[in-house]
Amino acid sequence: MENIEKLKEIVEGCLQNKRRSQEALFQMFYGKMLAVCMRYISDQDTAQEVLQEGFIKIFDKLEVFDFKGSFEGWVRRIVVNTAIDSIRKAKRAPILKDNDNDFKVEASNEIEENEKIELIELRAEKAVEAIQKLSPAYRTVFNLFVIEDYSHKEIAEMLGISEGTSKSNLSKAKKNLKQILTEEFSNLRE
Repeated sequence: MENIEKLKEIVEGCLQNKRRSQEALFQMFYGKMLAVCMRYISDQDTAQEVLQEGFIKIFDKLEVFDFKGSFEGWVRRIVVNTAIDSIRKAKRAPILKDNDNDFKVEASNEIEENEKIELIELRAEKAVEAIQKLSPAYRTVFNLFVIEDYSHKEIAEMLGISEGTSKSNLSKAKKNLKQILTEEFSNLRE
């Protein structure tokens, strides 16, 4: 309960344009939201720019947040939408429009425990790297569907594509990820 009160105090300070409150809010969510941006944009400098733009939107819209839902979820949604807007504006690679028919598509000791944890962390790191190797179209649909839990209908509306294209891009993203990760993990074994 104390964290909610602290968050409300920080938000109230932000609404009064207090720099320290704005800085506190920024610091509170910077790391998590940069990770969100990095899932959509592989270049860290660009991801940081998108995050800055996202925080500007957050500060502009703070008065509409009513603390009835998750503040972090609200922040995340703004950051994700900002990342998608950035991809659209930059037109790095247009979202691929396919025909709708294209898709048919326990440790015994502490040392072993630490080794398992290190292996899991290494696999997670490789998975993030693999996602960043996907084309912007595939990466965006994959992140929205798998990580952000949007439906294909919502993704189609957000990106201006058909539901079939969203499904096709997700299928191709999964196929490409499987190939990338298979190569990565076979290299690790060697």
